[in-house]
Amino acid sequence: MEQGSGRFGAPDRIEVRGARVHNLKNIDVDVPLGKLVGIAGVSGSGKSSLALGVLYAEGSRRYLDALSTYTRRRVTQAARPQVDDVRHVPAAIALRQRPGIPGVHSTFGTSTELLNALRLMFSRLASHACPNGHYVAPSMNVALERPLRCLECGVEFMGPSAEELAFNGAGACPTCSGTGIVRQVDESTLVSDESLSIQEGAVASWRQLMWSLMPQVAQEMGVRIDVPFRELSAAERDMVFHGPAEKRHIIYQSPKTGQVAELDFTYYNAVYTVENSLAKAKDEKGLARVAKFLREGTCPDCGGSRLCARARAPKIGGVSLAQASALTLDELAAWVGGVEGFVPDELRPMARAIVDEMAEPIRRLQQLGLGYLALDRASSSLSTGERQRVQLARAVRGRTTGVLYVLDEPSIGLHPSNVDGLLGVMGDLLADGNSVVLVDHDVRVLRHADHVIEIGPASGAAGGTVVAQGAPAELARCERSRTGAFLSGERRIRARERAAAQDVFAHGAVAMETRAIHTVKPLSVRVPRGRLTAVTGASGSGKTTMVLESLVPALEAAAQGAALPAHVARLDPNGIERVHLIDASPIGANVRSTVATYSGVLDDLRRAFAKTDDARDRGLKAGDFSYNTGSLRCATCDGTGQISLDAQFLPDVDVPCPTCGGARYAREAYQVKRAVPASGEGAALYPAAVSLPELLAMTVDEARACVGGLRTAKAKLDVLSDLGLGYLTLGEATPALSGGEAQRLKLAGEMTRSQENALFVFDEPTIGLHPLDVEVLIGVLQRLVDNGATVIAIEHDLDMIANADHVIDMGPGGGEAGGRIVACGTPEQVAACAESVTGRYLEKELGEGPVRG
Repeated sequence: MEQGSGRFGAPDRIEVRGARVHNLKNIDVDVPLGKLVGIAGVSGSGKSSLALGVLYAEGSRRYLDALSTYTRRRVTQAARPQVDDVRHVPAAIALRQRPGIPGVHSTFGTSTELLNALRLMFSRLASHACPNGHYVAPSMNVALERPLRCLECGVEFMGPSAEELAFNGAGACPTCSGTGIVRQVDESTLVSDESLSIQEGAVASWRQLMWSLMPQVAQEMGVRIDVPFRELSAAERDMVFHGPAEKRHIIYQSPKTGQVAELDFTYYNAVYTVENSLAKAKDEKGLARVAKFLREGTCPDCGGSRLCARARAPKIGGVSLAQASALTLDELAAWVGGVEGFVPDELRPMARAIVDEMAEPIRRLQQLGLGYLALDRASSSLSTGERQRVQLARAVRGRTTGVLYVLDEPSIGLHPSNVDGLLGVMGDLLADGNSVVLVDHDVRVLRHADHVIEIGPASGAAGGTVVAQGAPAELARCERSRTGAFLSGERRIRARERAAAQDVFAHGAVAMETRAIHTVKPLSVRVPRGRLTAVTGASGSGKTTMVLESLVPALEAAAQGAALPAHVARLDPNGIERVHLIDASPIGANVRSTVATYSGVLDDLRRAFAKTDDARDRGLKAGDFSYNTGSLRCATCDGTGQISLDAQFLPDVDVPCPTCGGARYAREAYQVKRAVPASGEGAALYPAAVSLPELLAMTVDEARACVGGLRTAKAKLDVLSDLGLGYLTLGEATPALSGGEAQRLKLAGEMTRSQENALFVFDEPTIGLHPLDVEVLIGVLQRLVDNGATVIAIEHDLDMIANADHVIDMGPGGGEAGGRIVACGTPEQVAACAESVTGRYLEKELGEGPVRG
């Protein structure tokens, strides 16, 4: 049989030759087709470069190449990857680690397409209200596009179509435009400091959103503008906030030119100023300017359902579309099962068809552990893991064959108990004749793979090669593999010495009591000070509500002397004055944000280079060394290091700037050099002097050897290296960093400070981390604890949980089946709790026996 061929000569593997995407070092690798293939390796090793940058990019590109030029001009395409050859790659679909943030009209129901079926159900099967409010029994008339006739008043009317029940169309509530929320001006934000006079800028909305002459107009309206705002009379304050839009004649002197002019100008009160700016806001930037003056609330007309009165009127068994949409997926599954019983015999075949259409996606979503989510839940409020699982469920629903599915960290946000459902879904994709490639670190997922390709051995420039490949058992026996020992169970992460059970609360506790909110019951919780606490539980069990919606805002309010959130009944901060939320969201919005700028190192370097003799001779200041605005930035790319080429029907191509080669600086910048220390490790590795562009092209570890005498810059680089980020180049764009890298970079500025009064909250910090990277992360958290910090990690990773001093387990299930504290204590104490689902898996992780149940 020919190499690379299977039965009857059909290819049985994808052949990748000479892959050089990002840090991949011209690698050759074969990827089995029709199998579950895992790609493993430490953070930054090149896993996603192979999976998404080569396999998906080529699979999707070749499929799109088969389409017409007209079609391709309207489709976002992946650029051609840097690879010599990729043979036998099928059409590819990617499920990315970070799905796009959905729009304001997107809900769990719309993203799963279940709401489409539900709207059809209420259009065709419901009792409909006539214009006079009388209900007409279900009939075939709506499906046949015939008018309905009310038996009580005799009026004839047309029943609504499914489209007329859509909140992103004709069924939208007119008050909130189908969003379910209304924005109102928060008058408490309009005056930021009442000790200031209006003349001094007391009215923030005028100062930030309106013409600078509005205080003069207010003076003509009878308001004193030269006294502290707090001294204004009630009538004057009312005029500021609610005065009429009347014209006044003023004499205006321009602060820039000094010219004087007489003007008739209309008075815009402080509230209307915000309302006017909100009405004119056309983009996110415009909304952001106004957002600080607004508060959001549930729409009073639709009650948050997003639907107009007519769309809320149809009922099946007394239940409206709004009420059905408010059900959780588990509740909906039970309710739709009884719909046939509410309709006449003639409509039952249609009811059965619609229910059957909904059954399969509901089952898939439940299989992935999303049964606790309600259909009307805003998609923007879903976690990254929840959005990715919705993507996966939709992909499986297509029942394709011969497709390559590339999954980027599909286990993100999954409790260990939900991993089995994920494996089941991937098994179904394979059973349909597809191929699945997944980038993952979850040992249980990788053990389930037919074939594992490990990229490494380290990160960045030290990675990008194929370290090992084969069945999981083969990797477990491979000495070169850094993953094999975890697959075999021979190695577990134990990176810190935990506090003894009797000493966990030796430094006191942060205590909080809450009332019921969402699906979370009233809680009483204690978090030990100066310790590492893991908050665990199934998806939807209430972890985020307890920590991010209750504890964090309560501590922030207490620190500012403000009122606690309404549902927080009591809080004892026990000296906590600062709260830091460290999540995995990207840093910066574009390529102008780099490791050097975010860490502050570039500011130190710019000042240092401005003091060199070369800079003085040329009259250069620190500002000239900025690649954003300085005179030394590359004029071709304006300091971005890249340019975008419009290729019309091909995708836009971002290429390194032909002038600076991606360095961001003009050639003149290379002529300003700073001496490298003559002794130490840098002397043998680097030239006697380096320029700023050359430094930015170095990794953090390389740059440390070249910044002798710059104590501040050296200290910052040392911290980055200690955080396990030594492989990143200083000029690397921060939006491209992985979630784990972004989290650690955000911590860099905090690592050398005393943290006695600080609480750090990490939201799933192990996302995207290899077990060896988790070991580094735990070491980072230990440094925070050593500096006096109280640390909370919302987490599913068993390695992280096993290393915590204290565990708070929420559950036992998600949604209504969760919302309470099931167990708390040391990892061993939680593992011994029979009711704790997390405990079942934690028991095995701790090596105390097989998984229960």
